[in-house]
Amino acid sequence: MATDPARATNDPLTSDAFRRAIPLFIPAIPFALVLGVAITESAMPTGVAWSTNIVVFAGAAQLATVSLAATATWFTLVATAAVINLRHVMYSAALSPRFTDQPRWFRWVGPFFLIDQLFALSSVRDELSSRDWRRFYLTAGIFFFVSWTLTVTLGMLVGSTIPTAWRLDVAPAIMFAGLVVLGLTNRPGVVAAVTGAGVCFLALDVPNNGGILVGAISGVAAGYLADLAQSRRATDAAGAS
Repeated sequence: MATDPARATNDPLTSDAFRRAIPLFIPAIPFALVLGVAITESAMPTGVAWSTNIVVFAGAAQLATVSLAATATWFTLVATAAVINLRHVMYSAALSPRFTDQPRWFRWVGPFFLIDQLFALSSVRDELSSRDWRRFYLTAGIFFFVSWTLTVTLGMLVGSTIPTAWRLDVAPAIMFAGLVVLGLTNRPGVVAAVTGAGVCFLALDVPNNGGILVGAISGVAAGYLADLAQSRRATDAAGAS
């Protein structure tokens, strides 16, 4: 049976996914545009560089790949992208309970869309059933993928109009700043988000955009310690009462 487009648009879960995803994509727009410029200036063939949107789909790793193409071997490019994306291992571990009861096709397809923004959105939707969580995840994930690809392509087309004053190395910090708003629901979240954004900004000079990895690890560690401290305080308070 064909799906009614109007009904799909008015679906509360779909609308909620878009409503939550759009604000998180806005900070990524400058990064995507500048990446488009970097693709046009890369030593890689333009088509190959653009294909990183599909093969890699991770802004910092894409930027490092297309920027190092003139001076690095293919092995180095792949290794660099893998190191920058190590934080996705943490994301995968955190979401593994939500994937265990999903269909096989989703366990293969779903990880492709797992980027920082999608993890931030989907990891806090514990109230959703397995089916609804899958719909929410895919709706937001496809939105991020399509929007990112179109914006990078736009950057390739209008690159000459983008101000040269924009700094590439600030882009990862901007991305983390956009995620901070989602961490303002509890104290561990605030600690994790602010620490991740702050450390990423301070680590701008780490080679190959490694600052985003340092920021991610620092944020996760800080959030874990804050959550542990909060749990201990709650346990002590319960014991005292």
